Amino acid sequence: MKKTISVLVTMLLGLMGTYAWAGSAREDTVDRLQMSVEVLHAIMNTPDKGIPEEVLSDAKCIVVVPHLVKGGFIFGGKHGRGVASCRTSDGWSAPAFVSVGGGSWGLQIGVEGVDLVMLVMNEQGFQHLLADKFQLSGEGSAAAGPVGRHASAGTDWKMNTEILTYSRSKGLFAGITLEGAVVEQDNDSTRAIYGKNMSFRTILSGKATAPRSTEAFMEAVSHAGQKAAIAEAREDKK
Repeated sequence: MKKTISVLVTMLLGLMGTYAWAGSAREDTVDRLQMSVEVLHAIMNTPDKGIPEEVLSDAKCIVVVPHLVKGGFIFGGKHGRGVASCRTSDGWSAPAFVSVGGGSWGLQIGVEGVDLVMLVMNEQGFQHLLADKFQLSGEGSAAAGPVGRHASAGTDWKMNTEILTYSRSKGLFAGITLEGAVVEQDNDSTRAIYGKNMSFRTILSGKATAPRSTEAFMEAVSHAGQKAAIAEAREDKK
């Protein structure tokens, strides 16, 4: 009898731990979605010191990693979790959850948290993102993106670059190079929001329905894309 009770208690504690973990993972992911919304709003509210309208309107996918942590002494690292969405024939895809990590080298002291935005600009970059895991500057060609209301005509971002990368610190955006960073699917967050594992390809190709908890993020992505396209069209008419 005592043994049976002990087994039942152990099972109950295990289930409680599982539910507690699921609740915590969901809360963390929802918070991350809200922080990503704030970053997207910041993009549209700082046109002169933000991401150029034509760059944003041409992007195939938007990846937002709020509070990417960089730090270390001599040898450093970076890690963060974020959210991605890609254009489809029916609008923007449901959000996919990403993890960004990797090493960096150089003289650096301290820890810094920045918001990271990655814009996938062409089909090759899109295919890399669908692969669930790829390395920036390795399999995926990434470059620091231009900043300002409009991109310089002399840059090659439109033709050659797969992914443009930006950092946001103290309200301002700047191009950033993420040497060796690895982008992969965040399976814990995916399960927390969708209730099961789903691949990047399924979600970002438009084959998944966006859960209600992601509505604010989806509205922010759609608004940012539409506003950038309208602004670019007005500029073309001048």
